[in-house]
Amino acid sequence: MAFEPGALAGTSYLYIDGVEYAVVGSVGYQVSRSVKETLMGQGGVHGFSVKPVAPYIKAQIRDSAGTRVGDFEGMESVSVSLELTSGKRITGNGMWCVNAVEVNSDDATFEVRFEGADVQEG
Repeated sequence: MAFEPGALAGTSYLYIDGVEYAVVGSVGYQVSRSVKETLMGQGGVHGFSVKPVAPYIKAQIRDSAGTRVGDFEGMESVSVSLELTSGKRITGNGMWCVNAVEVNSDDATFEVRFEGADVQEG
């Protein structure tokens, strides 16, 4: 597969239940549903364990007069969509906000992280 140059990073758009939020940065996602951990013993590597992890979508977004930060605490079973410059779209259904939202009033930003069982990369 040959590498084709083009825009890979930069602009991104975040939608929660169809409402767009102003993305500042720290955008990320994880579609993995498990993590492997190497099991070591005194004689060397014994194998590995597999443990489940929750897929997620996260971003730092801008607070505005129309945003009710307190609403994020109650966000459960929401659809989250992340559109990236590369053309990739990450979608999650039935997601919930897992972090306590704290606004940085110096630049009117806050972090959100949504986790759930159904996150797809497309």
